[in-house]
Amino acid sequence: MLALAIVVIVVLLRSAFSGSGPSVLPLDLSAFERQLGAHGVHDATIDAGSHSVVGTLNNGVHYRADYPAGYEEKITSEILAQVSAVKVDKQSSNLWLSLAVQFLPLVLMFGLIFWFLRSIANGSRASGFGKSRARMLTRDRPTVKFSDVAGLDEAVEELGEVAEFLAHPSRFRDVGARIPRGVLLIGPPGTGKTLLAKAIAGEASVPFFTISGSHFVEVFVGVGAARVRDLFAQAKASAPSIVFIDEIDAVGRERGAGVGGGHDEREQTLNQLLVEMDGFDGDSGVILIAATNRPDVLDSALLRPGRFDRQVVVDRPDLVGRRAILAVHARGKPLADGVDLDVVARRTPGFTGADLANLLNEAALLAGRRGFTTIGMPQLEEASERVLAGPERKARLISDAEKRVIAYHEAGHALVSHALPGTDPVHKVSIIPRGQALGYTLTLPTEDRFLVRKSELVDELAMLLGGRAAEELVFGDPTTGAQNDIDRATSVARQMVTEFGMSDLIGPMHLSRARGQVFLGRDAVNASEISDAVASSIDAEVRVLIDNAHVEARLILADNRDVLDALADALIAQETLDAAAAAAILAGARSFERTIVLPGSGRPAGAVAATDVSRTTTKRTP
Repeated sequence: MLALAIVVIVVLLRSAFSGSGPSVLPLDLSAFERQLGAHGVHDATIDAGSHSVVGTLNNGVHYRADYPAGYEEKITSEILAQVSAVKVDKQSSNLWLSLAVQFLPLVLMFGLIFWFLRSIANGSRASGFGKSRARMLTRDRPTVKFSDVAGLDEAVEELGEVAEFLAHPSRFRDVGARIPRGVLLIGPPGTGKTLLAKAIAGEASVPFFTISGSHFVEVFVGVGAARVRDLFAQAKASAPSIVFIDEIDAVGRERGAGVGGGHDEREQTLNQLLVEMDGFDGDSGVILIAATNRPDVLDSALLRPGRFDRQVVVDRPDLVGRRAILAVHARGKPLADGVDLDVVARRTPGFTGADLANLLNEAALLAGRRGFTTIGMPQLEEASERVLAGPERKARLISDAEKRVIAYHEAGHALVSHALPGTDPVHKVSIIPRGQALGYTLTLPTEDRFLVRKSELVDELAMLLGGRAAEELVFGDPTTGAQNDIDRATSVARQMVTEFGMSDLIGPMHLSRARGQVFLGRDAVNASEISDAVASSIDAEVRVLIDNAHVEARLILADNRDVLDALADALIAQETLDAAAAAAILAGARSFERTIVLPGSGRPAGAVAATDVSRTTTKRTP
């Protein structure tokens, strides 16, 4: 694009300064005198400086005739005798001056282009391309402190040590300690990596430089490397200091990978970053902190000791962390007397810090929209559902027949979940469309779990297929509403077989296909390491898991048909059932005890029969 713009500018300037006037007919002296004798000259201008005559013939053609030096008086008298419109220009023109006027703009333009390209190549600050775009924050500017960061106690401790080292380096050096040269924050989106960086900037009494990884990459090769050099030069000049690079995967991706080769600009930028990090000495006083949610794509040279010595995992908060995060974001918000943040924390497992902040903001918006002066538990509960599944779409018109199908579908999920011991309690059932779902069954765990048993995963499969089983049992004609349920159930079953080693036939082997992206060059040409026979066995085991879960769901629903009908009727009448209302109806359901042999026995897929399952009549306490 730059080259095309330069060519266009040169052509326009050339045409502007050289002009594009009418064509001129050159005449020698004898031809011009013949035109004079035949009265064919309309007008004439005698240029004594260039010894030429220019003008227009009677037929409209522009002409130019040159005459030798000393012939001026004779040609002037002849012209005056024959032409009425005569002009004599006795100013002498300088050839060099004319050439300078014509070509000087082009020379200046090419000189400007040469200076521009050379400035880019050298990273000159005058061009602005090679200058780092990092912002330097002083101690009095950031308002976020470590006290504003909740649920990340381990990360705060690690990073607080970094800030303390910069403030009191002698305390660590006296015992022979060396602070890590680089700290990498790893975690899912929304867990608070950038918030931690802001807290460091607020706590540290040293200059803090912040920049995004995408700011280093430009279309011109060498610009990113120049910006890296300029960034670290500024940091070293202000040492002790901290450099924070957010989303470092934009510049730190694995080198030499991808279809068609790597990107020269990005790889040169990464090479310069590696050199700057490895060039740190113990007295430089510069510490690099970076954040990413894709550590799997980072170059191995970037992660080695001596560069990023310490990697801090910023994970989703647990129950205690969620309670502390809610308390931080609830500051300044008028909460009603009945609000219990402990209850909200228990109802939001898996939420990140950003999700919890969004939850409280949505609750405040709902309260303001409805004219309330305080935020109550109903607004908090609805806000959590909005974050999970999206806003309600009460304006969508659904026929009575489809509403009945949706009611039985969601009642099937709720009933199977209640009857199985390894599933979470039912918190809410609704047939009001929310987000992309026509209805939803919300189950919430009573506590945070970090390990999942095989029996619990099998129960989850049956619960996921409970909606489809209810449609088949009641209507005998299943719909497309179970598409997402089937997708999730298949994914869980395949993970059980290929990743979790929960199949006796396959054994404790990891057979999941590689998940590397094509742009990383990992799956473009690699052949599968799974044989056709093993792949067939995997498919058979997955099929057995799905069939078992389907049969279990059908048996539970058939054995509790009266409860299924009552739950569906209540949903049609009320549209939404909370935990208490759903538990009152489900209290009459009989629980379920599995006695089948789980997959791995070697029997073919689909061989599960109703006789493989026994039922108990013990009621499960809601």
